[in-house]
Amino acid sequence: MSILLEEKQRAFTELREIKANLAARGWFPATSGNLSVRVGEFDPSAFTFAITSSGRDKSVQTPEDFLLVNEKGLPTEATSLKPSAETLIHSEIYRLTGAGAIFHVHTIYNNLVSELYGERGSIPVNGVELIKAFNIWDEEAQIEIPILPNYAAIPRIAELVEGAIVPRIPGIVLRKHGIYAWGANAFEAKRHLEAFEFLFEYVYRYHMMTK
Repeated sequence: MSILLEEKQRAFTELREIKANLAARGWFPATSGNLSVRVGEFDPSAFTFAITSSGRDKSVQTPEDFLLVNEKGLPTEATSLKPSAETLIHSEIYRLTGAGAIFHVHTIYNNLVSELYGERGSIPVNGVELIKAFNIWDEEAQIEIPILPNYAAIPRIAELVEGAIVPRIPGIVLRKHGIYAWGANAFEAKRHLEAFEFLFEYVYRYHMMTK
């Protein structure tokens, strides 16, 4: 698919700004995490997205931070950069949801609650105001945030994504790993990510207070 230069530049700029914002919060420890923004037209069988390159320190900005890949997670331009190891998970989420951006971070709270509710297979959240960030407006809304096992082989995880997606919940947690949050664009994906992280901390602290 043909991508205009300005579309590529816009996507890289968005990722650069989001990366700096989330790195300042300490959400990318030890080069972990990855970010992507879809670029150009979308068809579930053919699309392009910009993603963070593998093994980069996300607390600094360099010309090698991002690259373009196709729906199979393969670079669309000649490059020595490698896309994030978890690119296939991004590909599956884009294919299944048509999202415009996906952000993945590792935090203490998303790891703790994923282990706390790992055997249950989802993280329950009951009546917390920030559920509204997902456009869920029910009074005393109750949601379940899906948890997937964290296999070493990324294709094994990618195969499970389709069965884990809940249409009204724009996120999936990998157990003892981190959250993938998505949205129609970078602004919405960031809002969803922030809401998830607030809810994870709430659930953990509430559990510790009441156990």
